[in-house]
Amino acid sequence: MPGPEVLRYAAFTTDPSGGNPAGVVLEAGGTDDATMLAVAADVGYSETAFLTPGPDHRSYAVRYFSPRVEVPFCGHATVAAGVALAEREGPGRFVLETPAGTVTIDTHEVGEAGDGFAATLESVPARSRPATEAEVAALLDALRWQPADLDPAWPPHVAFAGAEHPVLVTGSRERLAALDYDFATLQALMDREGWTTVQLAHPDPGVAGTWHVRDPFPVGGVVEDPATGAAAAAFGAYLRELGRGRRGDRLVLLQGEDMGRPSRLEVEVGAERVRVGGRAVPIL
Repeated sequence: MPGPEVLRYAAFTTDPSGGNPAGVVLEAGGTDDATMLAVAADVGYSETAFLTPGPDHRSYAVRYFSPRVEVPFCGHATVAAGVALAEREGPGRFVLETPAGTVTIDTHEVGEAGDGFAATLESVPARSRPATEAEVAALLDALRWQPADLDPAWPPHVAFAGAEHPVLVTGSRERLAALDYDFATLQALMDREGWTTVQLAHPDPGVAGTWHVRDPFPVGGVVEDPATGAAAAAFGAYLRELGRGRRGDRLVLLQGEDMGRPSRLEVEVGAERVRVGGRAVPIL
């Protein structure tokens, strides 16, 4: 029997060779868990989103599978799904019921007709807490980093906007670029703690509100994510918790640069939720 139709998009980019590839299944009704996991593994992207039409117009239930495991929320696959829905149904708002909670996504055309669409998700309520000394020590060990590699002005946290992501801010761009971690050790730690990716960040010294970020994702079976919308939303909660991000503040996260898949994620801090937006384009 043929499997469900899988659409392929690159999210948070205008170039199909950049951004983060995502699979999107718009008609997943009746597809069981084993089939969704098998499809995601066959597609091979960090996540594939499976949508089932809901009871209301422009509402959908959605589940997210990596090649290895189901995850509660995935931002780049949500943006990809929003663009796929806008192409099929027209731009506007869609409501997604995810395992993490209700997420809205607003879509609009970009430029002239036919130039494509952009999508902005609004997360579930986001939060952030200080990481414990034990959590930080275990993360540094798995990353093969030293405490001196961290910027003391930015304390380590564990942030949430649909999934949990530890946040570590490096003291230099060079430390971020030289990522070389112990895959098995970090995977075991993240499986034990229930973390989805690790948000590693460094502020751009020349452009206020711009950050360079990288996201190891061993729990999904891939070394690194080139664009992580869920972690970007969690990062907005991190800044808000530290008092360095107020409602309405906007920032840009540049991810995937060191992988050769540059991505641009636009983040708006909210009083409770965080908005993350960008482009997505079909991979032909």
